[in-house]
Order: sequence, then C-alpha cells, then structure tokens
Amino acid sequence: MAEEKIVIFDTTLRDGEQSPGASMTVDEKLRIAKQLERLRVDVIEAGYPMASQGDFEAVQRVAATIKECSVAGLARTTFADIDRAWEALAGAVEPRIHVFIATSPIHMKHKLNMQPDQVVEAAVAAVRHAKKYTRNVEWSAEDAGRTEIDFLCRIVEAVIAAGATTVNIPDTVGYTLPHEFGARIRTLTERVANIHQAVLSVHCHNDLGLAVANSLAAVLHGARQVECTINGLGERAGNAALEEVVMAIRTRKDLLPFQVGVVTNELIRTSKLVSVVTGFPVQPNKAIVGANAFAHESGIHQDGMLKEATTYEIMTPESVGLTATRMVLGKHSGRHAFRDRLEILGYDLSQEHLDRAFRRFKEVADKKQELFDADLEALVDDEIIRETEYYRLVRLHVASGTQDTPVAAVEMDVQGHRLRGASWGAGPVDAVYQAIAQMVPELKEMGLQLYQVHAVTGGTDAQGEVTVRLQTGEQVIQGQGADSDVIVASAKAFINALNRAAHKKSRSRPGV
Repeated sequence: MAEEKIVIFDTTLRDGEQSPGASMTVDEKLRIAKQLERLRVDVIEAGYPMASQGDFEAVQRVAATIKECSVAGLARTTFADIDRAWEALAGAVEPRIHVFIATSPIHMKHKLNMQPDQVVEAAVAAVRHAKKYTRNVEWSAEDAGRTEIDFLCRIVEAVIAAGATTVNIPDTVGYTLPHEFGARIRTLTERVANIHQAVLSVHCHNDLGLAVANSLAAVLHGARQVECTINGLGERAGNAALEEVVMAIRTRKDLLPFQVGVVTNELIRTSKLVSVVTGFPVQPNKAIVGANAFAHESGIHQDGMLKEATTYEIMTPESVGLTATRMVLGKHSGRHAFRDRLEILGYDLSQEHLDRAFRRFKEVADKKQELFDADLEALVDDEIIRETEYYRLVRLHVASGTQDTPVAAVEMDVQGHRLRGASWGAGPVDAVYQAIAQMVPELKEMGLQLYQVHAVTGGTDAQGEVTVRLQTGEQVIQGQGADSDVIVASAKAFINALNRAAHKKSRSRPGV
C-alpha cells in the first residue's frame, strides 16, 4: 500500500517574517523562495499582500518566479484583501489564496466583535469570493486550539461546502498539548461529514515548546498538511520547525508511515540562508540544523560512534546536507577519539608518545573548550620535539620606551651552535621577531597569519600565553609560548613554531 503524502506548507516568508526584527526585503524573500523551491516544499506562503506595498511586490515576484511549488498569499475575509491577494498571485503556476478568520470565543468577542453566526457567514462568503479566482483556496480558523469544538466542526463543514480545498486548524497561541490537539483533529475527521473533500492542515506555534509534537500528533490523527517554518522562525516563540517535522517523519517510518517530497540534504543550506538573511542565529543545540546536532564530545559517545555510528546517531549527517559527523575534542573526549583524530591527521604514535600526548591534551582541554586540528598537531609535535629540539632560546634582552626605538638581542642554540642576533622593530615583539629572523632566515619566508596573547591566570603578574600561526606554502604552523613576560612568551612561540616546521620537514608522518 502506497504511503500517504504529507503536504509541507512553508510559511517562513509570511509567519516567519513576523518575528520581531526578521523583516526581509523583496530580493531577500525571492532568494529564500528559490531555495525553498530547491528544497521541494509543496507550498510557499510568500506573504500578506494587503499588509504593505513591499509585501505585495514580494508575493508578486515570488509568484512570477517559482515554477515547482504552489505559491500562497494570506488574506482576511474582506473582499478587498482577497482581491489584493489575487492581484499579487495571478502570475503563479499554482496560486493559492489563504483566507482566515478567528473562531475562538475570546477572539470573536474581543478582537472581531462578532457573533458566531456572523463569523460563519463571513468565512463562507470569503471562500466563495476566493473561488472566483482560483480552485486552490485554503481557509484557516485562527485560534482553533481554543475554539469550542462544536462550533469548529460547524464552520469547517460550512467552508468546505463553500469550496475550500484545504482547511487549516492552527494552534495560534501554542496552547494545546499533543494528545489534546490530536484528539481535536480526530474529532473533526469523525464529525465533519464532508471532511474528505478537503485536505486537513495544521499550523502550530511553539509557546510551550510543543509545536512539532502537536503537528505530528495531528498527522497521526488525520492531518495531511503541516504548516511550518525554517529554523522554527515565527512570532513569539516561533512555529513548528520544518526540518524537525520532516526528519521526524523520515526517521520514524515505523510510527509515521507517510512520505514527504522535501529534498532533505538541502536542509542545512536552507537553514543557513534563512539565518543569514534574517540575522537570527541558530542555537548550537537546535535539532537537525544546529552546529552541535551531529557533534560528539563525550568520550563514551565518541567511542560508540567510532565503533558503530548508529549507537548515537539516529540519522546521518549527509541526509540533511552535512558532509560528516563532527567529533569535538574537548575535556570530555576519550583516548579512542583522540587516537582516531591523530591517525586522520597522519600520526602513528608509539604507545609512550600517545600516552604523553593524551595527558597533555587533557591538561589543555581543561583550559580550552574545543581543540582544533592545529592544536592537536601542536601538542603532539611538542612531545616529540622535546626529544630533538632544533632551536632553543638561551637569552633575551629587550629595550623599549615612549621615546626610544624598540631593540632586541636574542641568543639561541641552533642544533648545538650558539648564535646571536640583534635588531630593532616597530615594537618589542617585532624587534624580537626580526632578531630571530637574522639567525633563522626561514622565519622571514613564513607569513604571520595570527599573533594572539591571553592571560592564563589573573592579576598583573599573570602568566601570558602567546599563540602564533605562520604559513609556509600551503602548510600552517602553529607555535605557542608561555611566560609571565609576554615578550619572552612571544619569543618562545616563534621558536616553538620554527621547531615544529623543522620537525615536519624531517619526518615522514607514518611511523613517527
């Protein structure tokens, strides 16, 4: 038996844009719409044409550009809104007019100042008017989650009879719980006589953090369209996150035997685009598209992942558009992940070197949240370089002042030979750099990509740690030095980088 399809209705450009500060230009909306088309959502709600001239133009341009998706425009139940929506949508391949009116007692009384009979009459008239323009008409019951169920059944039946092809049941204020919302959808399927003539849709907000759970509960009880946004963008706490809804359906086929047409390996790209355009960063622990969604730091998790990925990943990173799982090496990482990463970097260490390097790794990881490949290479090379140190600082003297040109005199041991160098510079660190370069000309051939100082401890007598990053050809060499005098620490960092560069030249990586 073929799986039923769940229609994915994306409202990032309409409801998502209603997030305070998330307004988009017409060009930005068009850019996102094109990516949503590549993502293969079924419906793009491009905006609310009556809201402003800019919104009208955005809907009009999206409608004229998008060829692979239906394009929808929102309208209230006033004929002027519907006419304006159609004017914007007329150029679409598959235009949809989406009309809405509030149906909960609190909204009808305090916002609309209308009686229930008047609301039904307005809804029916609006659907009929929209049908004059297009067969594809969606009707929404705003605040359906708090609407009296008898009235909700009544108005849904009436708008379907008037020609609505999609009926949307929003949990506008994110009020309901999953079992409650699912039961509401089931009741509609059981009590509305003509419900089979329309697609039953849901649009859930995330005020209680339940938007995705409510949407999936609705699907299990008969909903066949889910309205959602990229990154869960939307008013207040946002909407159901498209990426979470889609991947839940894809991952849990045992309980959700449905299909979606979304090209899931475009999810990460779409998420990043929406984040860049709106300026709303994605939280690192956000499901599916967060930076940590496929990252592992715990040693236990990393060990399991290296043995069998499904121990801790229920979907592959490639399925959402990532190239690979990210093993984060930090203070919680174990020996297995550490050794595996070193092997990837080309190191084949003896057990003694590995043990020493791992102890050093743990020490550094306690101070630094995450260690990158350059950090790992630096600490491993340090353990090996100590046994065969090419360059060693013997003595350093620096003079500088407000009225004096900084000068430095450096004495080094270079493979058993004592060398001395002196130079001036733009500052004391530059003078040290120039003096070392007199003795080791290779230093001048390396481009300085980074010079960074930070205090390891507090107070005026703090231990300073200097990191330098040099580039020679395509190779990046990192050096580190620590001292209570940051000028001495700088000299140590430059010499440390030279030692690493020399060590890299002298060894072949396998069999170190």
